[in-house]
Amino acid sequence: MSRRLALVATAALAAACASVPPVEHPDLDAPLPLAWREAPPATEGALDPDWWTDFGDAGLDAVVALALEENRDLRAAAARLEQAAADAATAGGSLQPSVQASFSASRRRQNFVGFPIPGTEGRVLSTVSANAGVSVDTSWEADLWGRLRADARAALADLQATAADYRGAQLSLAGQTVKAWFAATEARQQVALAEATVASFRDSAAQVRVRFEQGLRPSLDLRLALTNLASAEALLQQRLQQRVVTERQVAVLLGRYSADGFAIPDALPVVPPPVPAGLPTELVGRRPDLVSSERRLAAAGERLTAARRALYPSVSLTASGGTASDDLRDLVDPALAVWSLAGNLLQPLFQGGRLRAAIDRAEARTEETLATYAATLFQAYSEVESALAAEELMAGRVNLLASAAEQSRAAQRLSEDRYRAGLEGFVTVLEAQRLALQADGELIAARRQHLENRVDLYLALGGGFHALEAPVQLEPDGPDDDAEPSLQGRR
Repeated sequence: MSRRLALVATAALAAACASVPPVEHPDLDAPLPLAWREAPPATEGALDPDWWTDFGDAGLDAVVALALEENRDLRAAAARLEQAAADAATAGGSLQPSVQASFSASRRRQNFVGFPIPGTEGRVLSTVSANAGVSVDTSWEADLWGRLRADARAALADLQATAADYRGAQLSLAGQTVKAWFAATEARQQVALAEATVASFRDSAAQVRVRFEQGLRPSLDLRLALTNLASAEALLQQRLQQRVVTERQVAVLLGRYSADGFAIPDALPVVPPPVPAGLPTELVGRRPDLVSSERRLAAAGERLTAARRALYPSVSLTASGGTASDDLRDLVDPALAVWSLAGNLLQPLFQGGRLRAAIDRAEARTEETLATYAATLFQAYSEVESALAAEELMAGRVNLLASAAEQSRAAQRLSEDRYRAGLEGFVTVLEAQRLALQADGELIAARRQHLENRVDLYLALGGGFHALEAPVQLEPDGPDDDAEPSLQGRR
């Protein structure tokens, strides 16, 4: 699908006889950062476009590839890209002459009623005539002021923006798929933990029951043990439900009813090494949403130019040539050739303020697009900084939770040994078991959150996306876009 869409976009660019607006990042009032504040020590290299392969999971690689091929929302984005390519080709076509061939034929009967022609009393005189013609008609508007070229350049910039939106949809879908895969993996790991806990608590309850029946422990211990076991079984049911939900979410992203056939792992992968964050100035050409926003800003500027050029006079030429005869066999006779050539000069004088209002609207649209670009840019910087700052904090949290889980499991074993030796009450065992289960569950969740933050960092950095390269300029630019019309008055 991607190759087909690329061919569509290339064809539209080649069909439009206009130059693509150059990439120009506007100056903003607020200063931009020169380096990331939260960046780790510099690492060489660039982000891999297939960044999810960094996690080293072949199953994940296959799932992302399938999602990029089968996801329904992405297919809708692909259709929008094809629409933009058609719009660009349509706008470029207005720069070319319009040529069409026509064939006409008619047959006519005419009655002569009321003419005093001797010998025709009581009869209606009539005559039948036929006419046929073939012609080739051509019309062309001379784009003296660059209005049509500005419209075509705006359409090309829109096409580039839509192409960046499509790549952004791919990037977002890959991120959602990876996160859903990790959520499903965590759910399976939480189920395994809950199952092991139920087995452990069932064994513990059985031991307490034996001691109770022997008269060594009070009924309170047995009731507490059974309560603990029931809570663990209830938690297992909740974990099973979460596993079903997360696996269904993977299936939805794949455009399927279920995720059967894909082996979701039983344990989360380790977080890959730090990624090359690059410089803040590189972000504007690497994130699809920033590329799209800049291209729409360029399109708005071109439409403002077109609105200003509408104040200028327009010149159009029409020509027609062919033959006309009352006999089809004579249509190829050069002696019956007919032709016409006409020129038209149209200068707007009064349009009720419509043309000036169009300029005002285009100026306001440009200001809106500029503000949107600035907001998108600063949001992008914030997302990168937040993800970079969370990397170290989450890694530290995972390490602390791992230590807590290790200590709580050791405390659980020690409390159970002391309980069997009659040195501790069962309440201490219950608390140790609860803390161990909680610590293990939090550790699994924290590892998944750390992985998700790494995904967010990949997405915030643009995921290896590279800006579209502008095609070669096919036609010289028109007059200076900033030149104001010399015509005065309200149009």
